[in-house]
Amino acid sequence: MQAQTKKTKTDFNKLQKRLRRQVGEAIANFNMIEDGDKIMVCLSGGKDSYTLLEILMGLQKSAPIHFDLVAVNLDQKQPGFPEQVLPNYLKSINIPFEIIEEDTYSIVKDKIPEGKTTCSLCSRLRRGIIYGWAQRNGITKIALGHHRDDMIETLFLNMFFGGKMKSMPPKLKSDDGKHIVIRPLAYCKEKDIAKYAKAKEFPIIPCNLCGSQENLQRQNIKMMLQEWDRKYPGRVETIFKAMSNVAPSHLTDTNLFDFVGLSQDNMQHLTEGDTLFDEEKFSAPQATGEQLEDLVESINIIKIG
Repeated sequence: MQAQTKKTKTDFNKLQKRLRRQVGEAIANFNMIEDGDKIMVCLSGGKDSYTLLEILMGLQKSAPIHFDLVAVNLDQKQPGFPEQVLPNYLKSINIPFEIIEEDTYSIVKDKIPEGKTTCSLCSRLRRGIIYGWAQRNGITKIALGHHRDDMIETLFLNMFFGGKMKSMPPKLKSDDGKHIVIRPLAYCKEKDIAKYAKAKEFPIIPCNLCGSQENLQRQNIKMMLQEWDRKYPGRVETIFKAMSNVAPSHLTDTNLFDFVGLSQDNMQHLTEGDTLFDEEKFSAPQATGEQLEDLVESINIIKIG
């Protein structure tokens, strides 16, 4: 029993260290947080936003710069919503917070026919309310809990159903130009976040308005990626890597590359060389940082044994 407890603690420490490192790398790579920022952490009551808040609070203590955090939840007045769960939790961890009460539930149910997905309208309503509160309260960054898997799923959703190669950016400016939105969990796997949330025993609040709807295309994409991950370890990691390794000159978007102006007299720099007659070469998926950590841990256990 003692050995199992020690292993459980070791596994959790490794997991927490990995998530903190990945969040730190995302923040640094995309310059998400700057000195003096006042960051709104959007808290839904789900595993992702709880994990985001927890890790940002940890980084806040050790960061070389100063930034403030405020947790904000939008109470959409869904029937049966446990409205005291989040306030009680946020008080227990001693962080400034705000619960915004807006009855978007009634609006969504009134406008969307029974059986149709509510996500699009619900998202637009939430976005408007959150942006308004941020502007009134001097927020400089809005932090959302989307993770790596959300970004990959969105890429495939846009390709399959929207005809676009587009995903969720780790950092963006809102359409009205007034807000910077950041996704510090951009490098984090959903399964790691789920393990972390379970270990921390966060008081999870399920979304009964949209998250429980069946037949959503995102759920189909999620299942496809999970199947790939089981059958072909490393494939999902390679897909995510490809999102940061784009060659516009080898695609067909004339807005990203001037194919029309490409001529012998105007030789543009290509992001990759001419591979017309070359055999395609693909390397095997590389071991992830998590896999390498587990391998080192296994070797150490064998040595000790």
